[in-house]
Amino acid sequence: MMDELVPRLAVLRALAADEHVTHAAESVGVPQPTVSRWLAALGASVGAPVVVRSGRRVRLTRAGRLLCEAADRALAALEAGHRAAAEEVSPERGQVALGFLHLLGRSVVPALVSGFREFHPSVRFRLVQDSRQDILDHLVNGVVDLALVSPPPTDPAFAHAVVREEELVLVVPPGHRLAGRASVRVAELAGEEFVGLEPGYGLRQITDDLCAAAGFVPTLAFEGQETETVRGLVAAGLGVALLPHADSPSGLPEIPLTPRASREIALVWPADPPLPPAVRAFRDHALTS
Repeated sequence: MMDELVPRLAVLRALAADEHVTHAAESVGVPQPTVSRWLAALGASVGAPVVVRSGRRVRLTRAGRLLCEAADRALAALEAGHRAAAEEVSPERGQVALGFLHLLGRSVVPALVSGFREFHPSVRFRLVQDSRQDILDHLVNGVVDLALVSPPPTDPAFAHAVVREEELVLVVPPGHRLAGRASVRVAELAGEEFVGLEPGYGLRQITDDLCAAAGFVPTLAFEGQETETVRGLVAAGLGVALLPHADSPSGLPEIPLTPRASREIALVWPADPPLPPAVRAFRDHALTS
């Protein structure tokens, strides 16, 4: 039964994306008449058509869409199981899908990956950069196996370990009234215009939380998606920002905060089920590096 059902469900998935029977047949490697018979058989098994004609194309009926959604879940589980089984036999030929924040792509991720591949040269990597919230969503949906984000999540669906801590400083344009200060309290920034990352980014959440603890809501004059863009906007005199220290000299004054502020970068993975061998090996490497 499963041998018959899997390719038929694969056809439904292809039709949901393309609505073209010929293309669906090509995607699963069978003749078009076979696909037509499969669709008729699926309709008969559920008691309602799963597709209807729409000009030269077909579209899924409600029954077809429900079956397709179930197919997506079932085939994703089968694909994950096949991958886990293959990697259990040969973990050195596995793949690690790693999601991370844009800022971490400059030093943290390259260092971890290169260090790991010294001992596991055949393990492949798929790297995904995005905002904190999107990366955690990818982790829930199985798009990535592991995530490097800040701040660490509190959702019990995730397990995590802090792998790095970075001081946050106030970055201001040259000549700013606070540029010569040895330190500054966040409360002193209540009247300033801020430049920051968009909502959904971890550094934006930390900025909002620090300002809230100081008794005000920051005024965001500009929002971006990368810290280097934020630094450029600060350099143009468009606002101040709370950022980690620059990796290289930027020409912008960086003023420590009082009390000291920092962000924790955490490696995150699903609390359940167990990780595939290659993913588990990279996680353990990252936690001990």
